[in-house]
Amino acid sequence: MLPTMLPYALTYLIAGLITVALLSFMILKIGALMSECPQGEADNTPAARTAAITIATGFAAIGSGGVLLIGAVLPLLADMPELGVAIGLGFAALCLGLGFTQAATTLRTVLSPPAPETPALKPNATA
Repeated sequence: MLPTMLPYALTYLIAGLITVALLSFMILKIGALMSECPQGEADNTPAARTAAITIATGFAAIGSGGVLLIGAVLPLLADMPELGVAIGLGFAALCLGLGFTQAATTLRTVLSPPAPETPALKPNATA
C-alpha cells in the first residue's frame, strides 16, 4: 500500500516546498520595494533589507517544517492518496498564506516610522 503512495507524497512535498520558496521570495521582494520607496526614510534601505532577509528566513524555516509535518500525516490516508494530497496541499496553502500575511505585517511594522511622542500628562494642581 505504501509504495503506491510515494508519487503522491513526492508531489505534495515538491508543491509544498515550491510554495514556501515562492512566498519567501515574495517577502524579499516586498522588502526590496519598501527599501526603494520614495516616501520612506532615506536611511531605511539597510534596515529594510535586513528585516526582509530575517523575516523571510524565519518564514522559510517555519513553513518548511509545517509542510513536512503535514506530509508526515499522508501515510494515514494511504487508502485514498489523491484525497490525502489534496487535503494536505489545501491545509499547507492555508497555513502558509496565514504565515505570509503575518510576515508581511511584521515587515511593515518593523519599517514603519516611530509614532511621535505624546507629551506626558501633568497632574492637576488645582484638585
